[in-house]
Amino acid sequence: MEKATRRGNYDSGSDYVLEYGELRFSFNEEDFAQRVEQAAVKLDFVEVGLAGEELQDLLELAVNGEIGEPSSLLGEHINEHWTELVGPASRSLVHWIRRLVFRGAWLDQRVKEGELDVVFDPDTQSFGYVQPDGDAEPIELSREPSWARLAYRP
Repeated sequence: MEKATRRGNYDSGSDYVLEYGELRFSFNEEDFAQRVEQAAVKLDFVEVGLAGEELQDLLELAVNGEIGEPSSLLGEHINEHWTELVGPASRSLVHWIRRLVFRGAWLDQRVKEGELDVVFDPDTQSFGYVQPDGDAEPIELSREPSWARLAYRP
């Protein structure tokens, strides 16, 4: 009988923790901040290179699900458009930021464990994932919504 493999949990530190089922992913502050910013960029909500206070507001949103007292124009923008950003739980900006942070860490852990390989597609100028023993066909990830309509553009 084949022995079941228990997958490891992503761990870069202990400043932030995301849990889903039996998975527990822990992040150091810099790793988590980069992942949150990249998730918001992928969702077309912000552009790369947020200032310190903007990033702090975005982190507060990702961690707490809201921004109590904004410390930047980004935080004010989020609170100003809150009813449009929150929507149903599975469609909220917070949900998608958390989902993309979790998905990125899950994929990174699968690469680390040898279950996936990273490949570069020169035609699209983007990276993707393939199974090492597969036919080099990229794994299709679920598409994320675009928040460009409510994007923060300073």
